[in-house]
Amino acid sequence: MIRRASILAALQYRDFRLLWIGLLVSNLGTWMQFTAMGYFVARLAGSPHRAAFDLGILGAARAVPVLILSPLAGVVADRLPRRRVLFVTNTTMALAALTLALLATAHRLDMTGLVLVSAVSSAAMAFDSPTRQSWVPLLVEREYVGNAVGLNSVAFNAPAVVGPALAGLLIVWIGVAGAFYFNAAATLAVVVAVMMMQPSPAPAARRESTLLAIRQGIAFLLRHPALRWIILAQLVTSLLARPYSQLVPALAVNLLHASARGLGWAVSAIGIGGFGGAIVTAYFAQRERRSALWVQSGIVMSVAVLCLGLVPSLAFALPLLFAAGVGTLASLGVTNTLIQTLSPDDVRGRALSIYTMIAIGVVPLGALVDGAIAAAIGLREMFVLAGACCTLLFMAIWFFRPAVRAV
Repeated sequence: MIRRASILAALQYRDFRLLWIGLLVSNLGTWMQFTAMGYFVARLAGSPHRAAFDLGILGAARAVPVLILSPLAGVVADRLPRRRVLFVTNTTMALAALTLALLATAHRLDMTGLVLVSAVSSAAMAFDSPTRQSWVPLLVEREYVGNAVGLNSVAFNAPAVVGPALAGLLIVWIGVAGAFYFNAAATLAVVVAVMMMQPSPAPAARRESTLLAIRQGIAFLLRHPALRWIILAQLVTSLLARPYSQLVPALAVNLLHASARGLGWAVSAIGIGGFGGAIVTAYFAQRERRSALWVQSGIVMSVAVLCLGLVPSLAFALPLLFAAGVGTLASLGVTNTLIQTLSPDDVRGRALSIYTMIAIGVVPLGALVDGAIAAAIGLREMFVLAGACCTLLFMAIWFFRPAVRAV
């Protein structure tokens, strides 16, 4: 008997529901902190080129720990109890947010402190993401994995509808410290949820060395006829197109002359779009021909980024940021679903760690690349170039790689 697909299907499982609610609360704080940090850096810089470069530096601080630690994090996700790992990672991220809040309250926060604390939080995230995502197929039945991935994206992006705007208000009323304090408290929601869940199943005993285990995960992705091209597209778009979200403060504040509230609306537009993209993933990723959704969402994201280089005002930028958010999250969600469903159980954590390394680690590094390009040729020109290159890449993979079309 075929059960009717529901957009909330995965929430019928108690432990997944607990984790999802914790993520929903935690990510409200994440979006508020993201907005506050961007505003702080953009105001500190003063000019569009300097702001883009400084945001790139901050992005690199987030990227380096993920790039270095993600392969090891994949092995940890496959070998250690997942509940214990998530408890440690989320506690660490809460303490990092509290540190930012205390520094801001004492008027001691500068680029150096922001970079160092962001690096610590990013290191924790490197271990958190593959562990949490590789746990999902064990929390729900396999037919609902795509739905669960989409709902996780909803938990990340639903708070983005109100989080950035709320952060904008807090910055005006209290200062950036208010957003950091909120994030520190909200992150503890995941800690509470994890403590209420059943212990994760004991990982199978393994004899291979850590380095060999890392190589096995990488080799699996490189040899897979479809996933290797999907990962390639993920890598290129993470370097060129997806960093648009981290450069929005430079675009909105320094180029389009938006206020803190205007920046909040700009980031909210991305979040609302991301929420839409997550809904698309939760509904359509349960069905066949996910590859069509993958290429369509990638092209929507890329074209929207291209058009951001042409906008004359914030009013024109908002619908494009919405479209970019839809495309980005749908593309990420389908990529995540394909990796989870096409990977064997014993290598899933390591395969997802490569996804995490790119999705979380390469994007901030891409912000540094895009920031440097913007400093050389202009911020508008950078958006046009990045969007055009990624659009052509998605079209080339779709037309010339039939293995991708078949998944």
